[in-house]
Order: sequence, then structure tokens, then C-alpha cells
Amino acid sequence: MALDQSLKRFGIMYGLSPTMERLYQQVERVAVTDATVLLVGESGTGKELIAKAIHQVSSRSEETFVAVNCGAIPAHLIEAALFGHERGSFTGAVRQHIGYFEHASRGTLFLDEITEMPVDMQVKLLRVLECGRFTRVGGDEEVNVDVRLIAATNRDLESAVKDGHLREDLMYRLAVFPVRIPPLRERGADIELLAQQFLQIHNEEAKTQKTFSRSSLEVLRSYSWPGNVRELKNVVQRAFILATDTLNLEDCISDVASKKPTVQDGYLNFFVGTPLADAQKEIILATLKHYSGNKRLTAEALGISLKTLYNRLKEY
Repeated sequence: MALDQSLKRFGIMYGLSPTMERLYQQVERVAVTDATVLLVGESGTGKELIAKAIHQVSSRSEETFVAVNCGAIPAHLIEAALFGHERGSFTGAVRQHIGYFEHASRGTLFLDEITEMPVDMQVKLLRVLECGRFTRVGGDEEVNVDVRLIAATNRDLESAVKDGHLREDLMYRLAVFPVRIPPLRERGADIELLAQQFLQIHNEEAKTQKTFSRSSLEVLRSYSWPGNVRELKNVVQRAFILATDTLNLEDCISDVASKKPTVQDGYLNFFVGTPLADAQKEIILATLKHYSGNKRLTAEALGISLKTLYNRLKEY
């Protein structure tokens, strides 16, 4: 099944649902400016894809797009990674290193998982956003850069500030133009559209003509897709590998997710035989999410001490 290219927006995004149409409008309006953008959405919703779309529509589209996952860089290395370092500035610094900000100069820098950045680094980031200048680690000369910044997080912003993961002044500076990325479960018919697109890609690569079973189409509509687009893409790929002619998504979902609890109308549903330790973990995490990350309210609701809650979260 070949998809109509008119369903594709900005060269990289598919979707016709009302939630995506609103997102497209926001992207089109903010992309032509140099405003800082903060993308907020669950894991797997495609925040980097949105950031690339903003870059491609902007006047900086011919320049570099640099994506950085703040949570993947060790805390003691993140300053040098972002701003670079001079030769001899620390053990192992055998030559000058240009950081991500300089690499992205005149282009766009995408900082994913911004709330995982150490708070002391957030202070330095705020200064760069305000004046466009920084000093490499071990250096004394200021470097001027012209960078359009897009940041992203899967955390609730107010909770991130309350919990000390995000400085309030940085939040306001980043959220010049906040954009909410809808989870897959809110995108209606887009779910099948995306699944067909992923299947088409696999068919073209393998030179096959596999299709979805009728029951798979029902699964696409009824399953909640907690892992969002990333989960959908992985499930389609697994089903494609296993299928001879027809893909059965229900088998792949049951293998991966049948023992995962589901939340519906405020109730957490478990499958019989779920290990007690796993059930306890899911109850704590679901309650924490219900209270928007407020640990005090979570501890009170669960009937445990705040210290116990922190210990459990540290384990998880």
C-alpha cells in the first residue's frame, strides 16, 4: 500500500488527526522565527522529529542541526561537551575541542531531556541563551555563537521545577514557545496510517508484499500504545520479521506487553501472576504520575514515609 505523499508534512511527519493538525500549525508559525522552543511530551512521541521539522522549515534549514541527549552525557563531562574545552584544561585534554554550541552555530541545537542536565549547568546554559556568549572549559576568551535552541522533556514542567530538576528561570527562558506533543493514543486514525507507513518501508526494503491481518487492524485501534510511536514502530518490525505473508500484531504485543499493567479511569490493572516486586514498583510509579510527580502526596497516598519513597525511586 503506497501512501499518498500529501499525507506527509515537512518532509518527515505523517498524520491527519486534529491533534497533529494543531501541532503542524504551531510548527509552521514558530519555525519562521528564532524563538526558543520547548517540546513537552511522553517518551517515544517523536520530539526530535518535531525539532527537525522546525529546523527544516526555518531560515536556518541550510545550516547544521545538532541533537544532544542531556541524559546520556556524564555530569562531569557535559560542560565540555556543550561548550568545548582548551588543550590541557584537564587530564586527557590533549587538544582543543569544539563543543555542540559551536558546531550548531548559525543552525539549530536540540537539547533533549533538558531536565536531566545538572542544575549548575542550567545556570550556565541560561547565561548563553541570554547573551549568546560562553567560555570554553580551561579558556579565558569568550566565544560568540548564533544558535537557535530547541529543548525537550518528558517531565511535567511544574513538577520538574518543584523537584529541583529544572530551574524556574530557565524554564521561563526555554518556554518562550512551549509545544505539547500528543501521545499516540490521542491521534486516532494516525495510528493505522503510521503502521502502514512502517510496513511499507519494510516491504520496500525486503521486496515483499506483506499485509496486516484483520485482527491486527483491531489491535491498532484498541491498544493504548504506552511507548507511543517508538513502540508502534518496533512492534511492526517484529511482526514483519515473524510473518510469512500476514502480520499478526497481537502476538508481538502480548509477548512484550501482556504482563505490563494498564491504567484506565484511575484504576491500575494487573495480570494474574505478576511478581509482587513488579506490582509494587508499578503502583508507586503510577501513583507518582497521578500526583504529577509530587512525592509528598504520593507517599501520603501510599501510606509510606517520604524517605521510603525516595529509596524505592532510587532503586527503580
